[in-house]
Amino acid sequence: MNIIRFIKNWTLPLAMIAGAASYFAYVRLPFFAPTRPYANAVVGVVQPLLIFSMLFLTFCKISFDELHLRRWHLWHILIQTGLFAILAAILMILPDLHCRVLIESAMLCLLCPTATAAAVVTAKLDGSAASITAYTIIINLAVAVIAPLLLPLAHPHEGLTFLPTFTMILHKVFPMLICPLIAAWAVRRWCPKLLNVVLKVKDLSFYLWAVALAIAIAVTVKAIVHSTVPVEYEIAIAAVSLACCLFQFAAGKRIGSAYGERTEGGQALGQKNTVFIIWMGYTFLSPVTAVAGGFYSVWHNIINSWQLYKKRERRERKEIKGDKGKIKGR
Repeated sequence: MNIIRFIKNWTLPLAMIAGAASYFAYVRLPFFAPTRPYANAVVGVVQPLLIFSMLFLTFCKISFDELHLRRWHLWHILIQTGLFAILAAILMILPDLHCRVLIESAMLCLLCPTATAAAVVTAKLDGSAASITAYTIIINLAVAVIAPLLLPLAHPHEGLTFLPTFTMILHKVFPMLICPLIAAWAVRRWCPKLLNVVLKVKDLSFYLWAVALAIAIAVTVKAIVHSTVPVEYEIAIAAVSLACCLFQFAAGKRIGSAYGERTEGGQALGQKNTVFIIWMGYTFLSPVTAVAGGFYSVWHNIINSWQLYKKRERRERKEIKGDKGKIKGR
């Protein structure tokens, strides 16, 4: 029982360690050699299925009447798009900057939309999954418009214009977000018996996220190991992504606190779709910047693990105080 409790308490750190260890075991053990040509294809199928299932379970527990714009959403959008626009303007004015790669890395970390799994972690932290889901939809729409407008100016590419870029971004981020939402809405409306079964399942979406996280960390380790980026650049990009991560969690919590949604605000701005960062780096900016997504994945999951630890610690303190109160009452 102690082992099971330990796994439950430290699910995210264990998933991160398992993901990294699995990658090194997979590439070094000869036993897995015949399967390696198919690994990317399998991950490309399994991970979306995990994310879809995780979001479907979460969205089934959301009242769709709660999916509306909050005031803090506007501040968050302003921070993400405003800082991205400022950094893009710097690159337009000074295209030959020596630290261009670092600025592009920061641009990706700041503009990147909220992770689809943020609703799962927010619910685990006793926040409103509906509030952060609404922001996730809004910021994805905003990114799909802002990125195609400014990326061709900040980092010109032949054939990179608004419409194809807009279409590529929508195709990348929306299926995994909108399809589970529509499926959950359909179940809530037409399948009440199935909905009751789903509502009785506790924490399954969180553990599905842990499996998806282990796979994501394995992919991240692979990207970093196979990167041709010089070590000094990797260290600098890691520092930039860490600074962006800490800033966004802090700013998000501060803004969210002003509107009574501290947890939601922090997760909305701090927890990112890091696969999107990697894809954006390879597709639209310097491929080197894709490393920023790998490092950001590590940073925001460490912060999530710390937050879950602190929440569990507070709950245990309350339980101890409650037990002491009962004993005194006797």
